Amino acid sequence: MKKLCVVTGTRAEYGLLMPLLEQIKQAEDLELQLLVTGMHLSPEFGLTYKLIEADGYVINEKVDILLSSDTPVGISKSMGLGMIGFSESFERLQPDMVILLGDRYETFAAAAAASAARIPISHLHGGETTEGAFDEAFRHAITKMSWLHFTSAEEYRKRVIQLGEQPERVFNVGAIGIENIVKMPLMTKAELEASLGITFNKRLLLVTFHPVTLENKTSAAQFTELLEALDIVEDATIIFTKANSDTDGRIINQLIDDYTKLHSAKSLAFTSMGQLRYLSAMKLASAVIGNSSSGIIEAPSFKIPTVNIGDRQKGRMQAESVIDCEPKKEAIDKAIHLALSVGFHAQLKKMENPYGDGKVSEKIIKSIRDSLSKDISLKKSFHTI
Repeated sequence: MKKLCVVTGTRAEYGLLMPLLEQIKQAEDLELQLLVTGMHLSPEFGLTYKLIEADGYVINEKVDILLSSDTPVGISKSMGLGMIGFSESFERLQPDMVILLGDRYETFAAAAAASAARIPISHLHGGETTEGAFDEAFRHAITKMSWLHFTSAEEYRKRVIQLGEQPERVFNVGAIGIENIVKMPLMTKAELEASLGITFNKRLLLVTFHPVTLENKTSAAQFTELLEALDIVEDATIIFTKANSDTDGRIINQLIDDYTKLHSAKSLAFTSMGQLRYLSAMKLASAVIGNSSSGIIEAPSFKIPTVNIGDRQKGRMQAESVIDCEPKKEAIDKAIHLALSVGFHAQLKKMENPYGDGKVSEKIIKSIRDSLSKDISLKKSFHTI
């Protein structure tokens, strides 16, 4: 059996990877190794490794890297701890391939450790551009360390090839997050309200805002502008999903706590909703608001508007459902007003998501199988390119 080690460090990343994890778990010729790290192991971020275990997965290794600091120095130290921990885990697990998704700093550390250990890497969501985050550089660096590439769109496949990767090892499979939307039985409004313990108002707004890591300490000011714009919206229930462990993420999370405490009748916040509740809320939402990739990639499949604030996702391919705006109260208010309008919703009915139809994980497994069947030559080539 070939051993595939999947690394996950965040709630969102794990949710996206679930279809692929299940494919590997069910395969008779493959062994799933699960390496859990980052926010999954932090009480502050909900100890979400417990959700992974509750879903029936065995966690083979836990690599604890988070410090009680989200400063640039703290992030860099976490990356260093990651390099140490991942290298030790890979030595124990001896995987035939490591599977990584995205562009976060813990993913970069895992890629570097795997490369040093001469373990081929399969990378999902390479070739994309997010000009507002230092993840942009991490993503392209991970691409250069990877053997197989699974992009979410043809434009990104071409960019990976432009980076010098061999075309026969770069596959446009679409965004894996769409597969959950297609396959997962989502909750009804009544079921979700019961699960969250709240009755929705006329409008439901799903809000996720992360730090723009290439900007200097803008998180508090930008998120305050967003909160002031949300105050203007009438008859709305606001669900916040908290920021991740990037630089200054804790500042945003404190502002969320303060806001929901003051406006408990119309707002609530979650460190982690879980994939089922999150996608169910997205399906029922009047709009997705913030700067998360889920508003760009997944929300269009539900044909609902996204208000995309600031530069964090700048450069990413967008559906016509995405409304870009500056991180200022007036601009955000204008964008929300457009997103909630009957006319804008109507024009999205025939829209197609540019990130694919959700048939992803089977394509990935097939390509991995094909590569691992050439085990010796693959590993030789991996070290001589």
